[in-house]
Amino acid sequence: MKPLTFLRQPSAFVGALLLALALVAALSANWLFPGDPLDMVAAPYQWPGADRAFPLGTDLMGRDLLAGLFHGARVSLSVGGTVAVIALVLGVLIGGVAGYFGGAIDRVLMAITEFFQTVPPFLLAIILVAILTPSLSTIVFALGVTAWPGIARLTRGEFIVLREREFVRASIALGASDAHLIFIEILPNALTPILVSTALLVANAILSEAALSFLGLGDPNVVSWGSMVGTGREALRTAWYMIAVPGSAIALTVLALNLLSDALHAAFNPRLSRSRRDDAASRLEAVEGLRP
Repeated sequence: MKPLTFLRQPSAFVGALLLALALVAALSANWLFPGDPLDMVAAPYQWPGADRAFPLGTDLMGRDLLAGLFHGARVSLSVGGTVAVIALVLGVLIGGVAGYFGGAIDRVLMAITEFFQTVPPFLLAIILVAILTPSLSTIVFALGVTAWPGIARLTRGEFIVLREREFVRASIALGASDAHLIFIEILPNALTPILVSTALLVANAILSEAALSFLGLGDPNVVSWGSMVGTGREALRTAWYMIAVPGSAIALTVLALNLLSDALHAAFNPRLSRSRRDDAASRLEAVEGLRP
């Protein structure tokens, strides 16, 4: 897949642009707003546009919403990225071992996976955060250890299919070790659907962190988009902008990640692209046939 070809897709371009804006906000937060975003810097309940010094207004505690938005981008994106890494490592490791070796190892590992899938992931995350006390590290841990089962099942399915391919059998005949077969022969060829799922993992982690913060289980020492929404709910009827500002940031970032996931799926799936071309060609032939 060529990068320019990928970015020519409308969904990829829009998603990359929105995600780039969120990344720029996260990276420039300390430079543009060097103070603590939790500091009370002005009168509370200032609406957006009421004061040039605070373009997006202030919350019910007199904190700058624009500063919170930039610092919250750094926290929310870092949580989403870290959770995705944890889920990928656990899911690929467990799914790869189960799919490659099969037999009793497969049954045991899939039984563990099914156990985690039986309990709703968000409910399990709430329990873990409540037991371990809310903090950024416990939130990342709780979301990471509940997000891997889907990746494990996906990886297992890819390994089961790929281990029967000719190039793997040829490597076995040449005496390749299990580690060589797993990490050199099979895993690189199984990464495509896994990478496509990564964007959705990040999006789900951002939404889950926001939901935990909304329920009062966020880290009280940092600002995230979820904690801003949780703070603003107390003034929802009188100052809805306190929820609309961070809520819009969450919605746009999740939209960007979903668009990128769809674009990656279309780019990496030649069958989908071919079927779309065939469908377009058949429609064109039908239209040509209707012409006098």
